[in-house]
Amino acid sequence: MKLVFILDPLESLKAYKDTSLAIMREAASRGHQLFVSMQHDLFLRGDLAKIYAKKFSFSQHSYSLEPAIEYQPADFDAVIMRKDPPFDNEYLYSTYLLEIAVNQGAKVYNRPSAVRAWNEKLAVSRFPQFAPEFLVTSHHDLILEFLASQQDIVLKPLDGMGGSSVFRLGVQDPNISVILETMTQFGTKTIMAQRYLPAILQGDKRIIVIDGEPLAYALARIPKAGETRANLAVGGTGIAQLLSARDKEIATKVGQVLKRHGLFLVGLDVIGDYLTEINVTSPTGMVEIAEQTSCNPAQLFVDALARQ
Repeated sequence: MKLVFILDPLESLKAYKDTSLAIMREAASRGHQLFVSMQHDLFLRGDLAKIYAKKFSFSQHSYSLEPAIEYQPADFDAVIMRKDPPFDNEYLYSTYLLEIAVNQGAKVYNRPSAVRAWNEKLAVSRFPQFAPEFLVTSHHDLILEFLASQQDIVLKPLDGMGGSSVFRLGVQDPNISVILETMTQFGTKTIMAQRYLPAILQGDKRIIVIDGEPLAYALARIPKAGETRANLAVGGTGIAQLLSARDKEIATKVGQVLKRHGLFLVGLDVIGDYLTEINVTSPTGMVEIAEQTSCNPAQLFVDALARQ
């Protein structure tokens, strides 16, 4: 296959743990051709979707790139969008360009219209039977009412990743007003509030779903001492563990819906028995699972991609 990956700058990727690079290594080991692009390499020439891409190959200790060439996305067997959030206007424009490319014959994973439609925080509202109590608003009075009813909550921006700007808030917190002012930008920015789940101490489980099927193992991200957030980006420790019966129930039912919407690679976040986020942009955790178990998520991803 001829594959192009839309990535963050290569120098910013952590080679020892990056999921995109793990997938690329697996694809390269099978003889597939690899190309890389950045978000701003997508463009329109008239009504035709175009992309600048550089042929990529791994070397013994690094990688090599050939000069960029102009292609149509449909020239590739798969366009794999792995740009990290935030999901800002530039990300939004990329989904529009990629959707035009799909209409011109390109195969893009994940489907651009679905990435646009499935906000990673709001998507849990599609599965209320699995979600903890939550509220989405910019109104301080509504958040204060929710806090009074739940006593202990977590506040999240709708466009972040890696635990950035996530706050735990209790009814006795002396900084309630300033936290709400900061997060909502004085009532002008919509955020999510969720009931705090004490099971976070046993791990925020990342369940990887590939083409509708969950892996057998989740990556439980354990928060470091004194920290509410379990994200690896803020010092959490990742421990691979078999899915529980509840994990399987959530991931199987959600996975069936994801597949119908063209969401090929997704990371579900589950705390205890509750679904808290659905990551559709650039879910991670493959390397840690592969290192700790007999499961090779990158291999399963390339297998599934080949079947497409």
